[in-house]
Amino acid sequence: MLLLKSLLIYIIAGFAEIAGCFAAWLWLKEGRSTWLLVPGLCSLALFALILTRIEAESAGRAYASYGGVYITASLIWMRLVEGRTPDKWELLGAGICLAGAGLILFAPRN
Repeated sequence: MLLLKSLLIYIIAGFAEIAGCFAAWLWLKEGRSTWLLVPGLCSLALFALILTRIEAESAGRAYASYGGVYITASLIWMRLVEGRTPDKWELLGAGICLAGAGLILFAPRN
């Protein structure tokens, strides 16, 4: 149950962070409206609040394990929002990162 809860929190946090950063990308890289920063900043604030819901002994451990989920969520975003399909190396890298994230968060400790 803890695994599913953590995974759900990380997925929601990941897409909130990516959406916020994507708003800035659209503004700076594609010349879109500065007003995109308003929902972007709200999304980044939501990301920070959601990530604090992870059950971990330290913030650093929660953030470190989040990295693998963020990478995977970014590739999903790339496919769904930007219409670009990840290549085999991106997918392999994401899988390695997810394995590392799981190891960081769920490894047995004394």
